[in-house]
Amino acid sequence: MIRRLSQARERGIPEATVARLPLYLRALNGMAERGLATVSSEDLAVAAGVNSAKLRKDLSHLGSYGTRGVGYDVEYLIYQISRELGLTQDWAVAIVGVGNLGRALANYGGFVSRGFRVAALLDADPEVVGDHIAGLNVEHIDELEAVIRRRGVSIVVLATPALAAQQVADRVVAAGVTSILNFAPVVLSVPEGVDIRKVDLSIELQILAFHEQRKTDRMTGGPAMAEEWPEAVDL
Repeated sequence: MIRRLSQARERGIPEATVARLPLYLRALNGMAERGLATVSSEDLAVAAGVNSAKLRKDLSHLGSYGTRGVGYDVEYLIYQISRELGLTQDWAVAIVGVGNLGRALANYGGFVSRGFRVAALLDADPEVVGDHIAGLNVEHIDELEAVIRRRGVSIVVLATPALAAQQVADRVVAAGVTSILNFAPVVLSVPEGVDIRKVDLSIELQILAFHEQRKTDRMTGGPAMAEEWPEAVDL
C-alpha cells in the first residue's frame, strides 16, 4: 500500500489527501455495513472528522464529485478509494519482532479485510522461534531475506527493540522491500525511494498528557509559577 501511496503522490495527489483517504474509507465501510446507499459530503465529513470542503477537494483528486442533491454512491466511493490505496490487491506483510506487540499485530483480524495478509513472522529469540502464532510458525531472523523472497513480501512491520531496528531495516531494504511500518522507538535512516511510516505510542501518550495537563491547568488556575517551583538541589 505504501508503494501505491507514493505513486499517488507522483500523480499529483497531495500527501495530506492521501493520509485522509483511509479515514474516509473507514467511515464509508461503516455506512455500507448499515445499509446506506448514498451519503452527502457533509455527513461523510462528520463521520471522518474533517470539514466538508476539504473532503470534497480530496475526493475531486480521485475524479469523484458526487451528484448534486444525492451525494456520493457509498459502494462506488469505497471502490474508488480502495483502488487508489492499492487495496484491491493482496499485500504480503512480514512482522519482524514477535514480542507482545508483534503477537498482537499478528493476531489482529482487521488486516485481511483491508487487503493485507500477514505472510511471515520473524524473531531473533531462540525461545520464540518455532512458536505457532495466528497460523504461522515464527522463523529465525537469519532467514529474513529468504522469507521475503519466498513469500513475496511487499511490506515489513518492525516491532523490534530500538537497537536492532536500523540493522533490520538495512537488511529489509537490501532484500528489495521499499515499504516499512516502524513501531520501534527510533528514527530510521533509509535510502531515497523507501517509504517509512512511524508509529510511536509513547509519543502519542505524551501528546495526550500535554492536553490533560492543559485541562488541569485551566481548572486549577494555571501552571505553577516560578516562585512555586521547588528550590534547586545542589548535587
